[in-house]
Amino acid sequence: MIEQTLFFFAHNPLLMLFAVVALGYPISKIRIAGASFGIASILFAGIALGALVMAPGLDPGLKKDISREMKLVYELGLAVFVYAMGLSISHSFWAAFSREGMKKNAVVVLVMVASMAFVVLLARLMGFNARYAAGLLTGSFTNMPALAGVIERVKSMGAGPLELAQPTVASAIAYPIGVLVPMLVILVSPRLFRVNLREEADGLKDYQAGHHKLEVWTLKVTRPEAESLTKREIRAAGRFQVVFGRVLRNAELILPGPDFRLKVADLVTVVGSPDDLVQVAALIGERSHVELDRDQSALDATRVFVSNRDVVGVPLGKLDLVNKHQAIITRVRRGDLWFVPAGDTVLELGDRVRVTTRRDNIEAIETFFGDSYRALSEVSFLTFAMGLAAGLALGQLPIPLGHGIIFKLGFAGGPLAVALILGRFHRIGPLVWNFPYSANHTIRQFGLVLFAAGIGVISGEGFRAIVAGNAGVLPLFLGAAFLVCLVADSLTMLIGHKGFGIPLNVMFGIVAGTHTQPVVLGYANHQTGNELPNVGFATVYPLATILKIVLAQVLLALIH
Repeated sequence: MIEQTLFFFAHNPLLMLFAVVALGYPISKIRIAGASFGIASILFAGIALGALVMAPGLDPGLKKDISREMKLVYELGLAVFVYAMGLSISHSFWAAFSREGMKKNAVVVLVMVASMAFVVLLARLMGFNARYAAGLLTGSFTNMPALAGVIERVKSMGAGPLELAQPTVASAIAYPIGVLVPMLVILVSPRLFRVNLREEADGLKDYQAGHHKLEVWTLKVTRPEAESLTKREIRAAGRFQVVFGRVLRNAELILPGPDFRLKVADLVTVVGSPDDLVQVAALIGERSHVELDRDQSALDATRVFVSNRDVVGVPLGKLDLVNKHQAIITRVRRGDLWFVPAGDTVLELGDRVRVTTRRDNIEAIETFFGDSYRALSEVSFLTFAMGLAAGLALGQLPIPLGHGIIFKLGFAGGPLAVALILGRFHRIGPLVWNFPYSANHTIRQFGLVLFAAGIGVISGEGFRAIVAGNAGVLPLFLGAAFLVCLVADSLTMLIGHKGFGIPLNVMFGIVAGTHTQPVVLGYANHQTGNELPNVGFATVYPLATILKIVLAQVLLALIH
């Protein structure tokens, strides 16, 4: 019965793919000591089922067909995942790169060079040849493009079938360790460094992570010096992320523009986090017990969905809502988080905005922003296909690095690079590159599932062959991979968090990016409960990919 089932899977790869997902997904929900493997469970289910299905007695032609189809699946999943992720965090990526990008990438350079040196040391101590060592490096850092580069380099040296198989075997053994160890490091790091991830995330204003809750205070202006500051200048004084709503002056309700100046005795509603509101209150006056936002006699508030593509990709400062539409956006909800907008804030499809305006102007505001749930469910597959195609084309562009080394961004680096660029500009003419948050999140998850399942099935045969042929090799390579990953990830955390002061939420993404491993990134997002790891991942991913491809081939020349 079992043999018939496995034979049935072998002849139906698509069915096997979703059987892997169905087996792994329930396991991903099991929590042990407060943690779970998440999407990585699908990867391990794929390895297990792949090892059983790709048995020695299976027709070689059928094995080749399965491998080819699964290769297409994981490449598609990886490309879709990184492209959608790049669009979603492009703003944070460029903002972070301008401030601390050099620090993040310096961490990757130091760690990768140290890791290569450590692999050379292990190879000499354990007697690995250069091909095994290069495979160990690529597998420990779970980078298929780097492995492909090693194989091409070995092939160019005139190696035979056995030599060509050696880096693949080492990489296949090390691969799951390259997923497990960084996940374990992510799990224990908050305890070791004594960091509350939620509290840390709430304090990271510069990353605009958002808040689970914003508060509305009514403040009374009592300080005369506040009259010399415009609303814009008050925000800039302490880099406060707050929005000034309605103002009550001489019994008249006013919607303040960016250059509006408060006067003593004014009452003004301010929206922001409690910490910012306390500081703004101290700057301009004191908190009032009057709940000005409840006065709906002249001004009212409404919540609308952004579904009108004409307002997407345009900074709020250019929309000039106060003067052109007699309205102020006091807060924006994107996904599960709220944040307060600024003049350079760009709305995205699917955002839910709270707008204060005149009671008789609410219908016009709803029309202006769209407020259509049906429109939000429609993804522009034209721009999605155009952007992804451009990314895949860029990924296949050969870049010569000298000494016979050819570098390609590949199926991940190309789409990520294009997504980060397109996401920064948001739109080109009528073409809007971003799509609704909910659709983006779904596409990312689907791509990640395809990647984990596909690469798992492909890796399964290698594990079964190694265990069956020479079981002694397995613990040797597993131990070496464990040491490489543990040293690399520990260095990453120490250099990045302790040395450069990078927040732990972001460091988790750097750990995942150093391994160029989307499964680890998914686990990091699950552990933090936010998307700050994506910022670190996207910042270091391109350089990490390049370094691994280059260093793995350099390693071939260092070990004789």
